[in-house]
Amino acid sequence: MKTLQGKTALVTGSTSGIGLGMARKFAAEGANIVFNGFGDPNDIKAVQESVQSEYGVKTAYHNADMSKPAEIEAMMRHAAEQFGAVDVLVNNAGIQHVANIEDFPVDRWDAIIAINLTSAFHTTRLALPAMKQRNWGRIINVASVHGLVGSAQKSAYVAAKHGIVGLTKVTALETAQTGITCNAICPGWVLTPLVQKQVDARASQQGLSNDDAKRSLLAEKQPSGDFVTPEQLGDLAVFLASDSASQVRGVAWNMDGGWVAQ
Repeated sequence: MKTLQGKTALVTGSTSGIGLGMARKFAAEGANIVFNGFGDPNDIKAVQESVQSEYGVKTAYHNADMSKPAEIEAMMRHAAEQFGAVDVLVNNAGIQHVANIEDFPVDRWDAIIAINLTSAFHTTRLALPAMKQRNWGRIINVASVHGLVGSAQKSAYVAAKHGIVGLTKVTALETAQTGITCNAICPGWVLTPLVQKQVDARASQQGLSNDDAKRSLLAEKQPSGDFVTPEQLGDLAVFLASDSASQVRGVAWNMDGGWVAQ
């Protein structure tokens, strides 16, 4: 029995990386998928077709810019028009910029806060009324270990991810006596396109091979020495969406190879 048969999952930032890994896992459990993110239209269409044929579900796509509330509202309307409602909302969209606070571009700060934090407020406020009407829903916020600890040169990202963990707790408390749950997943290093850029920069700056740059990056923070995979995060998200997790509420669950244990 597929645990999410007939339900709909909307995953922001799901055309690659963690979001795509999660979308595939939800589809494997029978959920229809609403994709969101940037990329080549042909590549996105190919992803949709692959998920549809492999898992026998329906998919939709909306290219909402997650920094723009009006486009987020249009995306949520599109999801409702296509499938009736959003049952599982995964707030995953994110960007990164690295610089010391005094050198941090103001426009980059504003964009990171908007996309990594404020967008989750907008999708949540728009999803909750229908979830409350049906007395069932799952909101999963993809935070980061940086929602639990800090790192130098990542002021906006750390601030946004700490904010996501706070928003998760408040949402969980406000829905505590309903069939709606809200939790956060806090990944460590995952080899997404975002992290690959940091690997490439390290390799260039330190004259390392790409493999050595990966090992160097992991050695600083992640005791396991291995990257977390999108598939592992997807399995955790599926659990949080299941009936078994109906009393997991307001949790910030780190999957980080031991990063936060140090």
